[in-house]
Amino acid sequence: QVQLVESGGGLVQPGGSLRLNCTTTQRAFNIYVMGWYRQAPGKQRELVASITSGGVVNYGYSAKDRSTISRDNAKNTVYLQMNSLKPDDTAVYYCKFVTADDVDHWGKGTQVTVSA
Repeated sequence: QVQLVESGGGLVQPGGSLRLNCTTTQRAFNIYVMGWYRQAPGKQRELVASITSGGVVNYGYSAKDRSTISRDNAKNTVYLQMNSLKPDDTAVYYCKFVTADDVDHWGKGTQVTVSA
């Protein structure tokens, strides 16, 4: 099991920005997909963005125009830059790695709260 560590969440004012980071504390090879999901209270978990090892990016609908995902393969780290944050972006953000054996590995989540 690959252990993931997320960071960068917190309280942000509307219109602000933040960058979420997710890495693994273990040596892990062949991480095919790295992605970010979020889950707001009372709602289903949804994709924010994902990126393959080849750099193919997929954005979820809700944050498509305000998010940028990137990854550093050498560091086994994925980043999510989010701008123009809205109160509706308030959620727990989860990192997910998919390894080459097609196994999903989830982080514990980091809270993002957008509020004045």
